[in-house]
Amino acid sequence: MEDTQPLLAAQEEEIVDWWSKFYASIGEHDKCGQYITKGYDTLKVYDCELEKVPEFNNLTDFCDTFKLYRGKSEDSDDPSVVGEFKGSFKIYALPDDPTTPAPPRQFRELPDSGPQECIVRIYIVRALQLQPQDNNGLCDPYIKISLSKKVIEDRDNYVPNTLNPIFGRMYELSCFLPQEKDLKISVYDYDTLTRDEKVGETIIDLENRFLSRYGSHCGIPQQYCISGVNTWRDQLKPTQLLQNIARFKGYAPPVFSESGRRITYGGRDYTLEEVEANKVLHQHLGPGEERLALHILRTQGLVPEHVETRTLYSTFQPNIPQGKLQMWVDVFPKSLGPPGPPFNITPRKAKKYVLRVIVWNTKDVLLDEKSITGEEMSDIYVKGWMPGNEENKQKTDVHYRSLDGEGNFNWRFVFPFDYLPAEQLCIVSKKEHFWSLDKTEFRIPPKLIIQIWDNDKFSLDDYLGFVELDLHKTIIPAKVPEKCNIDMIPEYKADSSQKAPMTASLFEQKSMKGWWPCCVEKDGSRILAGKIEMTLEVVNEKEAEERPAGKGRDEPNMNPKLDLP
Repeated sequence: MEDTQPLLAAQEEEIVDWWSKFYASIGEHDKCGQYITKGYDTLKVYDCELEKVPEFNNLTDFCDTFKLYRGKSEDSDDPSVVGEFKGSFKIYALPDDPTTPAPPRQFRELPDSGPQECIVRIYIVRALQLQPQDNNGLCDPYIKISLSKKVIEDRDNYVPNTLNPIFGRMYELSCFLPQEKDLKISVYDYDTLTRDEKVGETIIDLENRFLSRYGSHCGIPQQYCISGVNTWRDQLKPTQLLQNIARFKGYAPPVFSESGRRITYGGRDYTLEEVEANKVLHQHLGPGEERLALHILRTQGLVPEHVETRTLYSTFQPNIPQGKLQMWVDVFPKSLGPPGPPFNITPRKAKKYVLRVIVWNTKDVLLDEKSITGEEMSDIYVKGWMPGNEENKQKTDVHYRSLDGEGNFNWRFVFPFDYLPAEQLCIVSKKEHFWSLDKTEFRIPPKLIIQIWDNDKFSLDDYLGFVELDLHKTIIPAKVPEKCNIDMIPEYKADSSQKAPMTASLFEQKSMKGWWPCCVEKDGSRILAGKIEMTLEVVNEKEAEERPAGKGRDEPNMNPKLDLP
């Protein structure tokens, strides 16, 4: 950092997307940024199929499914399933006295008996622990959706070389219930030379989702939002849903106050002040009346906004799981009008950044050679790279015959990298073997490694020392070399009782300038191997284009211009 500039941390760019919500919901807070502190809601991630969640009774609360078998003409015949019957049977005990009132009816508010045209949205989040299909012990999975005669084969969007792919795909279909009720979701392994193999599949009964009184057609969120990443997606607003629930349960209709801040339902009064006490309110929330109605809905045992984890099975090994699929399905009857906008669950894309490192000087570098006259000396140069991009190692020119460990360079390293700000990780894509068709993606922390070397003409160069800098917890450099020492490196402090060395995020600071210590291992301990003066700067793609800078002292030699030392 420039000496004249105080160490002020700039606010990082706000990054809030659906994945922030997902990671916040599963406890991976390092990937969700400021999502929780802003007061946004989370969702429920079930570790099983939604119909297997105990409190939802297999989603057969409205009607049960009975398989219909073809009759056997002979005992040796194998009965085969020819269809299904959906219905419920209730047996009432009639009192002996005919004047006694009949027992209460069990069936209320029956749905329309005709076919229902529906919009179906299928959200595929990710797969876990898929069975390997390729010789490298991995898989190239993609999704195939089947609903009656409708088929979506998403082969172009396969994810290479992984058993835990992040899909982030949404598919929308129309169907008629109950005729087109069985939604089949399959995972296939992409192959270029041979036939694609099915990894496994799972089947969802859409009719049960549609008919269940648990509201499984569209899980209800924790908050009513009219904008942002959590925009309400159901066709009916919370107040309308609450009126429907009251009718289904035989309750009196809810009573709404004129101000919209009080609702009477089920013999109890609810107030907005009561339910939102001590909560962080944000700008995306909708009217108070709808927020209060949603709070009441969430006390009625309805299916919450969720991601379910479905086990994949293969017909070749029926009882052996082939992996898991995290996903959810929304079903909207067209008779109620258009649903809200779908969620955007597209996987996060890395942004292009550039790390610029100007090596100005070195000082107090260990002297590794002896001159003809017997004086200790070193021919110093500096090497640098970012882990994961070792093929882009760069080095300065050589400062010859340094007698006091001092070197002057005025040399720039330029390291482009792909970065996910929300997860604070670099994306590195590499082919694992020269014969690999696709690159494998890795996520690693952004770091810089700087090494000091002694140049030898007739033998291998001698390694003198190094410093490793985490770009998110960068050691704040000393302004003058006299104050630069090995205690600045957190893990090498001689006295553990001393105050912890100061660090800062280079992504927040944007740039730093000063002296960093380099160390080397000697006799089982770390010693100071030299000091290096550098400027570190992180710029995004747009800034890099607006303020270009070449490697070394090559053109464009600007921002800043580097002269020969």
